Amino acid sequence: MVDIYIIDLLVIGLLLLGVTLGSGWISRLPLSFALIYLVVGIFLGPYGLGLIELRRDEVFNAEFLERLTEFVVIISVFSCGLKIVMPLNLAVWDITVRLIGFLMPISIFGLAAVGKLFLGMDWGAAILLGAILAPTDPVLASEVQLTDTNDQDELRFGLTSEGGLNDALAFPFVYFGLYALKDNNWDNWFKQWVLVDLIWAIASGIVMGIIVAKAVVWIDKRIQKRRSVDELMEDFIAIGAILLTYSLTEIINGYGFLAVFVAGLVVQQSYKNPEQPLAQLEFLERVEKLLEVGTILLLGSILLWPQMLKYATQSLLVIVLLFFVIRPLGVWISTIGKRPVDSSRRSLNSGTRWLFGWFGIRGVGSLYYLGYAFGHGLKGEIGEQIAWITYTTIVVSVIVHGISATPLMNWYERNIANQIKPTRAATINEFK
Repeated sequence: MVDIYIIDLLVIGLLLLGVTLGSGWISRLPLSFALIYLVVGIFLGPYGLGLIELRRDEVFNAEFLERLTEFVVIISVFSCGLKIVMPLNLAVWDITVRLIGFLMPISIFGLAAVGKLFLGMDWGAAILLGAILAPTDPVLASEVQLTDTNDQDELRFGLTSEGGLNDALAFPFVYFGLYALKDNNWDNWFKQWVLVDLIWAIASGIVMGIIVAKAVVWIDKRIQKRRSVDELMEDFIAIGAILLTYSLTEIINGYGFLAVFVAGLVVQQSYKNPEQPLAQLEFLERVEKLLEVGTILLLGSILLWPQMLKYATQSLLVIVLLFFVIRPLGVWISTIGKRPVDSSRRSLNSGTRWLFGWFGIRGVGSLYYLGYAFGHGLKGEIGEQIAWITYTTIVVSVIVHGISATPLMNWYERNIANQIKPTRAATINEFK
């Protein structure tokens, strides 16, 4: 009898070969690679061939999925930082400040209100649900993010920087929800949450991202002057920088995701030779795509229809309000008075604002936060409720955003982006 593990390798090998050889056709269709992986994952799971079993207490093996998604996210957020060549100027980064400083809290507390008012949750669980689902995903959103280091499009830049940052800055609210679940008396932990989980963790994440990245680049430059690194090994400098930044930051209780994103920005800005970070980016994107395959396959394989149907009404309510009310309304509020970078208009194009509102893609980041919550006290009926609402929201996001991304971005390129690219490029160069 053939080992199931061997059959898994055979199917995954056929999947990788198929999507690679067919990528030229797939990229032209209103169809995302993630949707293909999800369908294959379902096919390999208990409702298909039953070749992948990843479950504990009918939810999932929390620690394994947490670690896998953690690694995927740190690779992705570093790549987000490497893609961004925008000058560190408030006028250029205004859209990011608005999406992180206004939109994310609106999303978290909007979802928390839904959980409290309509789903029967207490405030701790409701805020935890909001923190898990509020961050947009840097992994599955590659089709709407910056394509390379030459891309200066404001919509893509905003979505890339948002995806790189909000996976880190949702963490304080994850902690808040977990604390509140364990202890209803906020006086016992609220001061610690503000000082440690909010102020210290964010500040140390930013500082460590700068320090470690600067140190790695300095060492790399000094060694390269004496003896060139083997070309086959050079790309691993980026992996080393990511792991060092993340681990050292976590050791001092900082936010590793934030540090890694900042490190990506610093690395991009630190090399005089633009080919160096570009080569690292190309390598990391390949690693990210491979990890994406594994993560979405596992997501498809752990879906259980009875549990999804049990929470289907609640999930549908969250999805409709998040996708069509909370995110779009939050973007509209957050971008009031926003002037585009090209400065030829007094306000951001309404089509661009609606696209910001629509492309709130949920995915691997939410899976990580869910796994983290299960490993740090989330359990029981409330755990299942949050888990299956999260799973269903991610699945729907993979489907609807995956199908709509290509045609909507093509429309954007034809009708909005191409009209302002020359002006924008000239304006951004003035800030450098």
